[in-house]
Amino acid sequence: MTVKKNPTSFPDHTHLPCDDETSSEDWTKTFTPLPDHTQLPCEDGTFVKNFQEHPQSILLTDSILPILNAKHPEGDYCIGQDSGIYWRITDPSLRGAVSPDWFYVPNVPATLDGQARRSYVLWQEHIPPQIVIEFVSGTGAEERDKTPWTGKFWVYETVIRPAYYAIYEVRRATVEVYGLVRNHYELIPANERGHFPISELGVELGIWTGRYGNMEFPWLRWWDSQGNLLRHGEERAEQERQRAEQEHQLAEQERQRAEQERQRAERLAARLRELGIDPDEEALNT
Repeated sequence: MTVKKNPTSFPDHTHLPCDDETSSEDWTKTFTPLPDHTQLPCEDGTFVKNFQEHPQSILLTDSILPILNAKHPEGDYCIGQDSGIYWRITDPSLRGAVSPDWFYVPNVPATLDGQARRSYVLWQEHIPPQIVIEFVSGTGAEERDKTPWTGKFWVYETVIRPAYYAIYEVRRATVEVYGLVRNHYELIPANERGHFPISELGVELGIWTGRYGNMEFPWLRWWDSQGNLLRHGEERAEQERQRAEQEHQLAEQERQRAEQERQRAERLAARLRELGIDPDEEALNT
């Protein structure tokens, strides 16, 4: 096979071996290696759409960490928050990337060569995300765009192919969850609790209204498969504090009960002595 020398190009189907015979020429020395996460842009210069997006991502991550750590005891997973997923080699590079607000990828190392990822490069890591979540600040048209090669919905459904794609409309406090079925996304119906099951993780996704940080809003949150809210770090700490306080109260109640019993026994013994009865001797006879 004759290979045209071009040190700045990437190999295509005309350059790669078409059988398993050893090529007489090592094409890996001829072409530029595919770029990795250290060589691709990790930001596009746009602002976060609103002040809720950052805490919303933290809330999703913080509350599901115990589930993921139990599922991956070796820590072989990664979470992206407003981070790029490179799915196509383009010029400029950012045209071949999408930036979900939140995503989780199973069965990949937590770091690459000891470095935190700058982005998730699909041709380098191969494993697609399990779930991708987009936060909508506008009309939602961008997140539902099915235009081939440019529309977010099309890119997720056709190329990146996460098992679940969730679209969270912040202003409307609603979430749509799509599941990949026979190579296309189908809308998943809510269960009786109004949540959307993510069966592979044993969790459900839904809307919870309450206070997180210093903001009272509807928030996108996780529940377990029994409908119990997965609590974030501060809630878990408060729950543990309340549990410890309850245990302390129970111990104090038991101490007071024992003290009351001791005092009652002492009063009875004193009354018996007034009647000329030795309570200690009476106890031995019984």
